[in-house]
Amino acid sequence: MATKEVFIGGKGITKRIGIGGNNPVSIQTMWKEPITDVNDNSEKLDLILKKINNLQLLGCDIIRFAVPDMKSAASLCRIAAHTEVPLVADIHFDYRLALECLKGNVAAIRINPGNIGSAENTRKVVEACRENGVASGIGSKSGSCPKELQKKVAAGERTRAEALCETAVIESAVFEELHFDQYVVSMKSSSVEETVLSNRFYAQKYHNPLHLGVTEAGPLIDGVVKSTMAFSTLLNENIGDTIRVSLSSTPENEVIAARNILKECGRRTGGVTLVSCPRCGREGFDVHSFVERWQPELLAMDKNITVAVMGCIVNGPGEGKHADIGIAGAGGKAIIFKKGQIVRTVPEKDADTAFREEIQSL
Repeated sequence: MATKEVFIGGKGITKRIGIGGNNPVSIQTMWKEPITDVNDNSEKLDLILKKINNLQLLGCDIIRFAVPDMKSAASLCRIAAHTEVPLVADIHFDYRLALECLKGNVAAIRINPGNIGSAENTRKVVEACRENGVASGIGSKSGSCPKELQKKVAAGERTRAEALCETAVIESAVFEELHFDQYVVSMKSSSVEETVLSNRFYAQKYHNPLHLGVTEAGPLIDGVVKSTMAFSTLLNENIGDTIRVSLSSTPENEVIAARNILKECGRRTGGVTLVSCPRCGREGFDVHSFVERWQPELLAMDKNITVAVMGCIVNGPGEGKHADIGIAGAGGKAIIFKKGQIVRTVPEKDADTAFREEIQSL
C-alpha cells in the first residue's frame, strides 16, 4: 500500500514536490556550513545559490539547513527567496525559530516534538505550518528516545529498533491530534539493522511517508556502505519515500551516492551513467584524475547516456563497447570511442578538449 502524499514547496519561486504516494523517491542533503551572515553578505549569498544550483544539477531535490538562531532563520528566508530548490529548516529546542522561518519561502519545518519545549509550542508550529501551507518533518534518532523508553531498552523490555519506532509513533500522534497530516517521518540510527527494523516496524502499521537515513554513518566509504545496505533493503520492500546519505563528506558526495543507490535499485532512471576501470599496472591513461575532473560535470548533464573511462587497451573499446562514448589511453595517446568503435585518437594532453567536443555531439 502506498504511503499518503505530502507536498513541500510551492511558495514564491520554490518548486512544489510531492513525497510519498506514487511520487519518485526524492534525494536530500544537508548544508554543512553556518549561514548566520548571509543577510549582510551578498557575495556569500551568491556563492550559496551557485552551490545549491550545482547540487540540483547533480540530482538533489531537497536541502535541509540547520537553524540554531534567529540570524540563521533570517538568512534561510533570504536564501529561499532566490532558489527553486525546496529548503527545509531543521529546528531544535526553540519553536520561535520555526515561526521566523515560516515568514519566508521555507518549504518545510523539521522538528522533534519531544524537544521543542511543550505541547503548546508544538501546536503553535503546527498551526503556523497549516496557515502557510508548509509541511513538517518529524525526526527521531536512537540516541534521543524518551527516558521511559530508554529505561525499557536498558531493562531488555524493548529493542533499540522497537524504541525508535515507538518514539516516532508517539511524535506522530501529536500531529494527528492537531489534525495535521502533512508531515514526513524519519527514524535514524547509526546501526544499519536498527534503521531497517525501525522503519519496517513503522511501515507495517502506518502510512506516513518515510525519510530514510543512517545517521552518523561515518566518512565517505563507511557511510556509503551503510546507507547502501539499509536503503537497498528497505527500498526493495517498497519502504522509503525520500533519502539522505549522511556522510562526513561534502553534500555533493551525499547526492551522488544517493543518486547511484536509487539507480541501482531501479528507482531513478536517466542521466549519465559513469563506468570506469579500477586501474592496474597496464595503465596507459590516468583514469582516476580524469574521473575526478569529469564526474561532477558528467552527472550534471541532461543526457541519457553511458560513459566509459578505461585505463588501457585491454579495457578500452572492447569492454566498453556498450558505452555511448568512452575514453582510454596507450603510449601517450588517448582514444575516444563510441559503441566500441574508435572515432578519434589524440595526444593525451588534448584528451579533455577532444572528449568534450565528442560528448557535446551526442
